[in-house]
Amino acid sequence: MIKRKLGQGMEVSGLSIGAMGYGKARELPDRAEMVTLIRTAVERGMDFFDTAEVYGPWTNEEMVGEALAPVRDRVKIATKFGWDIEQETGEHRGGLNSKPAQIRRSIEGSLKRLRTDHIDLYYQHRVDPEVPMEDVAGTVKDLIAEGKVVWFGMSEASAQSIRRAHAVQPLAALQSEYSLWTREPEAEIIPTIEELGIGLVPYSPLGKGFLTGKIDANTTFDSSDIRAQTPRFAEEARMANQKLIDLIRKIGEKHGATPAQVALAWLLAQKPWIVPLFGTRKLERFEENIGALEVTLDQADLDEIQHANIVIQGARYPEAMLRLSGQ
Repeated sequence: MIKRKLGQGMEVSGLSIGAMGYGKARELPDRAEMVTLIRTAVERGMDFFDTAEVYGPWTNEEMVGEALAPVRDRVKIATKFGWDIEQETGEHRGGLNSKPAQIRRSIEGSLKRLRTDHIDLYYQHRVDPEVPMEDVAGTVKDLIAEGKVVWFGMSEASAQSIRRAHAVQPLAALQSEYSLWTREPEAEIIPTIEELGIGLVPYSPLGKGFLTGKIDANTTFDSSDIRAQTPRFAEEARMANQKLIDLIRKIGEKHGATPAQVALAWLLAQKPWIVPLFGTRKLERFEENIGALEVTLDQADLDEIQHANIVIQGARYPEAMLRLSGQ
């Protein structure tokens, strides 16, 4: 599998698995299958895996730790801190908490659950407005000096927060939502991280499934599915946004590629320091997605997408969740 460089010399496989969907609940009925999938990904050349203490909490890190323990020397693990999680019980109290003492409690828990002595990439999951970025970055800098962390990252941070943190401890990566239907980072975030030499790890590169072309106006979602409450997945929005699917399906036919592969190939074509992060529970979807590495969009393809000027309808999250993004 091809390699790409993020910031600060961090080199990883050109695509990454985000394991969030493997254990957001306390129970994980298909845990064995997920462990097998992750180990298969390693055998196929993927070496970059993403989790977070809040997924569960803890269930996800424990599963990822089990999956990667036998191949720890072959992979890079990213996890995240920053939520107010009681470290004795795992109770998620709902708010943010990036106080230095909480970060130190979080790293110890993550190291234990991930069965490792160091975290390769340690992200602040969301900016905590109550804690100066200098204090957060300084704490991670200390953890790097202690050998518990190798690289520092942030998620869904503003350009100002990125600059403040980077001045204290240089960032290797920013994780933010970026895709063919979420292009807001192009205005300020991407120019900022390009200037500073920080890589981008876009999550939801397939638009929570919409960019696979398998969702349309007739699709229904279970009430427990976040898409059921997301404005962008309302029926009228799906009807309007189908124009984008029609376009990438047309481009895919030219390359013998699926819409999902075109969506990932488009991200890969934007910058050499972008490493898309996708989640899947099925081996066939994993194989489809890594096939994007074999799809090269030419300038005519990129221009056709750009000049289509398709305006995406609907907010990407329910309002309450949007308030926790872009700090």
